[in-house]
Amino acid sequence: MTKDAAVHKPLESTSGLNRLPHLADSLLHFNLSDELRRLREEDSWTRGSGRSSKTLAKYPDFRIVLVLMKPGSEMKEHHADARISIQTIQGRVRIQLPDQVVELVCGELMCLESGIHHDVNALEESAFLITVSWPGGSAEERHAMS
Repeated sequence: MTKDAAVHKPLESTSGLNRLPHLADSLLHFNLSDELRRLREEDSWTRGSGRSSKTLAKYPDFRIVLVLMKPGSEMKEHHADARISIQTIQGRVRIQLPDQVVELVCGELMCLESGIHHDVNALEESAFLITVSWPGGSAEERHAMS
């Protein structure tokens, strides 16, 4: 197995909740440079939004998404119903919060409490990891289980 391959042993408890059960394997391992190269080859990268993304891990209470943005592109105001972190791995982004602006450069990490509205603007070609954590599982998965 190559060093950037994921080990595919689905967890029984999460595979029924996930359309792509390999995203909830007991061990996931990624080469982020290779993942970014693949994102640049996607149709979404050439379309008008100026960004492309891929979910790397998806568990009931935890998710990691890799986002690649072209210079000047933006993610309009939104929020997550969970705590998030944004870790830049390339470039520079501006996060507009209700009461302040935060610029993140390569290698920086920001954590944000749930429900806080924010915009993301790429000041140059930028890549970052968004980690989302729901205590007790995501709202959609808690609802599906009830």
